[in-house]
Amino acid sequence: MVFQRPSVFLMSKPRAKLPFSEETLQAMLVRVLRPLVKLALASGFNFTAFSAILRRLYIEVAEKEFALPNKQQTDSRISLLTGVHRKDVNRLRGQEISTSLLTVGVSQTSRILARWLADPLYCDAADRPSALPRNTSDGSPSFESLVSDITKDVHPRSILDDWLDRGIVVLDEDGRVQLDLSSIVPNAGDDARRHYFTRNLRDHVQASVTNLMNDPPPYFERAVHYDGISAALAARLDALAREEAMALLLKLNKVAHQAIKNDPGGNSRWIAGLYVMTEEGETGLQADAASKTEADE
Repeated sequence: MVFQRPSVFLMSKPRAKLPFSEETLQAMLVRVLRPLVKLALASGFNFTAFSAILRRLYIEVAEKEFALPNKQQTDSRISLLTGVHRKDVNRLRGQEISTSLLTVGVSQTSRILARWLADPLYCDAADRPSALPRNTSDGSPSFESLVSDITKDVHPRSILDDWLDRGIVVLDEDGRVQLDLSSIVPNAGDDARRHYFTRNLRDHVQASVTNLMNDPPPYFERAVHYDGISAALAARLDALAREEAMALLLKLNKVAHQAIKNDPGGNSRWIAGLYVMTEEGETGLQADAASKTEADE
């Protein structure tokens, strides 16, 4: 008889040096890379193209992050570190891989939404984004003033028309601009979803890798999961997690928005991200093995 038991996964405390073998790392990478390979295949991005990107990335990371102190990084050493032939290193070295997907439109949209969700001028007594008149003559808060607070380069009417078309906002019966909170998650064809997929996944992986390579781990990273539960309970937990996670993100946005007004500025970057997932199909021995491995950590 198999007993289902809850498992709370808390990141283990790694040693200063990477405490695993090449075989263990291979198994870890197989599990982590599988969804990315699925995305690549679904997009028509074949192994030849994928391996070409990896080759260039190995060279770039070796050159920038694994140089010896006070010594020039040579083609020969990069080849030794990466396993890439020295002729390929010489040919590909210095070819920067473009990683920026942040368009002006994505940046402006996120900044305007952040202001609307956090600034008391644009929120009601319950801290929800207010329905805004398109413009006002007395200087009171409006959609036009909201946009103008962020950018003077684009006319507020142009942004309003674009947002109405994309379903980010709607006009209520009084003609006021109402934010649709569900629109904060962009649609699959939107540049914003591709941008945030790249940035959020990169940041999470960066935090996880840094935690593995340092003792004590510097970044907060925790998860709770239950295996072998019913679809009804999974849906209930999913809905609760989404509600609580969104409330936390909105609260953090408000705190940051207020604090940044008096912040002197600097080079630091802060991000807090959450994800909630319900998955079907991992049952039996596969789920038991995964649960045991994660619980043992």
